[in-house]
Amino acid sequence: MNILIIGGGGRESAIAWAVSRSPLVRRLFISPGNGGTLNYGENVILPLVYPFDEVIEFCEDAEIDLVIVGPETPLVDGIVDCVRRVGIRIFGPSQKAAQLEGSKAFMKEFLARNKIPTARFKIFDDAKEASEYVTRHNTPFVVKTDGLAAGKGAIVNKTVRETLDSINRILVKREFGDAGNRIVIEDLLDGDEISIFILTDGRDYKWLASAQDHKRIFDGDEGPNTGGMGAYAPVTFLDDKLKQLLDENIVAPTIEGMAREGNPYTGILYIGLMITRSGPSVLEYNVRLGDPEAQVVLPLIETDFLTAVWACMHEELGRLSLEYYDGYCTGVVAAAEGYPDKYRKGDPITGDLSDEPDCQVFHAGTVSAPDGKIVTSGGRVLCVSARGDTLENSIARAYQKMKNIRFEGMFYRKDIGAKGLFSQPE
Repeated sequence: MNILIIGGGGRESAIAWAVSRSPLVRRLFISPGNGGTLNYGENVILPLVYPFDEVIEFCEDAEIDLVIVGPETPLVDGIVDCVRRVGIRIFGPSQKAAQLEGSKAFMKEFLARNKIPTARFKIFDDAKEASEYVTRHNTPFVVKTDGLAAGKGAIVNKTVRETLDSINRILVKREFGDAGNRIVIEDLLDGDEISIFILTDGRDYKWLASAQDHKRIFDGDEGPNTGGMGAYAPVTFLDDKLKQLLDENIVAPTIEGMAREGNPYTGILYIGLMITRSGPSVLEYNVRLGDPEAQVVLPLIETDFLTAVWACMHEELGRLSLEYYDGYCTGVVAAAEGYPDKYRKGDPITGDLSDEPDCQVFHAGTVSAPDGKIVTSGGRVLCVSARGDTLENSIARAYQKMKNIRFEGMFYRKDIGAKGLFSQPE
């Protein structure tokens, strides 16, 4: 098969790695790709503009058998509908189903209709009404933009004053543009945050893995939020009892609810959860793999990933048996100086960037320079992912590899996976 992967970050590097290992692949293209995806296929530049005519034209010219979409924006913009309309196979949810991530208001109302546990919430498009609501309750809230905001649209506030300021930033100052035409104000939840990744054909579903991300820039979860500085999988405190609870109260009702409402969900569904004292609660849905979670989830899947995707697209998921690595995977992100704000770029990367049997270097913000050198081009530059029979071993292997990679201004957290070590059962 000829495959086209849409995207150019660390997540797409991991997808390209997983797909390239399949004997079913004849040619693999990644658009736009990065300096590392050249190890797995060919990079091509395609504008991702509705109605995606350039993508369709390329697919026809290159005889593409399957398109796999990595990032959320083209999914929310309707790439699946446009490509599928001309008879080309594409993996991902429809534009309507992608509203689970594209609109926080849609998501929360869907959860309420289907009685799926989530934080208490209210939706506003008027700053005065929103501020009065917060003042009346006299407690801090989480404030979220309704639309996509590059992962920065959820503001967790510690005081009432901070909450009011967040409302002002979104609805009055318009810092998030049209993504902030509406806001969701919801209660703060306390507990352990985890992510689960589900593969579904709209009827049946399979768990891919659970993972725990590390959003803050510095060790000890200090500093500003980022796209993610590392992750590990699977989550150590997710036992069979909790998994059954999630299946019964969240995963199955989500798949069934979307189908019942006429928007069957096909693809990978990422469910962000808070495990509170009163039980699990949905924080968010994402309609694709996470980044850096993809870099620790995909190495755990022993089954040919392309075979799993193909089964999903042909509604044969119920007959597929997924096999998993019996251990853990830890991913550590190396970032450029200045990230998550203005960061430096153009620095050559030296050292050992080669993949090993149980350790991969997934590029993100990298490009291949004219002289063949790999140089930095983004805030999150690369992710080293390593498997191990224990979480301790996978952590140690990832950091050992990272020590052999260098570029000017490089930094990374030194405590990725520590939460898992602390919370693993005796």
